[in-house]
Amino acid sequence: MSIRLLLFAWLSLAAFAADWPEFMGPSRDQTSPETGLRDTLPAPVLWSKAAGTGYSAPSVRGGVLVLHHRAGGQEVVETMDAKTGESRGRYGYACKFEDPFGFNNGPRCSPLIAGDRCYTFGAEGVLLCLDLKTGKPVWQRETQKNFEVPEAFFGVGASPILEGDKLIVQVGAQPNSGVVAFDANTGRTLWENVGEKTWTGVPMTGWPGERLVQWNRSDPTFEKQASYCTPVAATIHGKRHVLVVTRQGLVSLDPETGAANFSFWFRVRQNETVNAMTPVVQGDLVFLSGAYYKGGSVLLRVAPDGKSVSEVWRGLQLEVHWSRPVLHAGHLFAFSGRNEPDGIFRCVEFATGKVKWERDERWMKGGHGIITPGTEPNVFARGSAIMADGKLIALGEAGLLGLFKPSVEKCEELGRWQVPGLTYPTWAAPVLSEKRLYLRGENRLVCIDLAKAP
Repeated sequence: MSIRLLLFAWLSLAAFAADWPEFMGPSRDQTSPETGLRDTLPAPVLWSKAAGTGYSAPSVRGGVLVLHHRAGGQEVVETMDAKTGESRGRYGYACKFEDPFGFNNGPRCSPLIAGDRCYTFGAEGVLLCLDLKTGKPVWQRETQKNFEVPEAFFGVGASPILEGDKLIVQVGAQPNSGVVAFDANTGRTLWENVGEKTWTGVPMTGWPGERLVQWNRSDPTFEKQASYCTPVAATIHGKRHVLVVTRQGLVSLDPETGAANFSFWFRVRQNETVNAMTPVVQGDLVFLSGAYYKGGSVLLRVAPDGKSVSEVWRGLQLEVHWSRPVLHAGHLFAFSGRNEPDGIFRCVEFATGKVKWERDERWMKGGHGIITPGTEPNVFARGSAIMADGKLIALGEAGLLGLFKPSVEKCEELGRWQVPGLTYPTWAAPVLSEKRLYLRGENRLVCIDLAKAP
């Protein structure tokens, strides 16, 4: 083969490989441009190793994998060789977080890698900027001490995003610091907003009488602000928005100033609930969904002036708990259902809410059982999915991996495989980089070769 052909082949491979440097991937929508992936399962396990506890997915960039996990009394940011899993460095800091509902005490947010900097957000609200070359912290903010943050239900769980030189974080502080922008280089606070000022007078859509919000910091409805939804940055009608779903609902902010464009109430009436699905945005449409007590879904259209939204459709077609749907060919592919045994895999038309198909594998229909580790049913109940090479890559919460064609006519499964070493709860979404699939269980990290065989 000539040097020219060799160079062309190398460039072709490089063009269709991608990093996964932050939560939801290179384009923040759970999709990857990678091609040449296998069409069947099982797949070779390249490496598997024990990890500290946590629910955060790893991030990968330039052959370096970063995992944020809990080891004893520390939260640890660990860098590894993405090909081998070999540890390259660790930075830890003290953490005393204990989940009040008995879930594990590790981090929930994914690392964000940008150049030689890595940003992490711990379960107790420690916001860290780490230099990946030296392994030393550049800056650190303890948001629970720096702001008035009520205790969250399950710890801190909304990953930060980078918008220009601003690190935008859902802090959840009272009275008007639900969302804060930090200087990505120094950690200095640039702006803060969301709370009493943005919600007072907003209609409580979906609640009886749709009364207007009267902010009361001692009321459980308003005490906690933070949700488990990562912010989304999008250009709508030519204007840049940062869309954040707090515990009360959707807020649009100007990323430069933090000024609010609009607020839309979206939460159920019971107090013991959270919003946990990061919104789906396409064009001027924003999709929200929740699973607690028939929260259901709503599709919103942003007005041309960017100052309000109107409902396109609302219903119970999807009740998404914590994973984010994949939007493809005008359809949402999602796991719908709140509890462990009652999840259903569905395809729903984005513009209309019409259910096109569903895969009902509920292993305890109508019940509220808990999966016992080691006795995982070979079904897809709740789970997460990403998309690459024309395939949906789905991971069930008990460690079942599946490949699906994103067909809107019927559910087309290409294969399923119980990944060795993964058990319930496996709640982090799959991560794909350089044709390697990284799967993070509660205390294990597995790397699988997803490259199509020659």
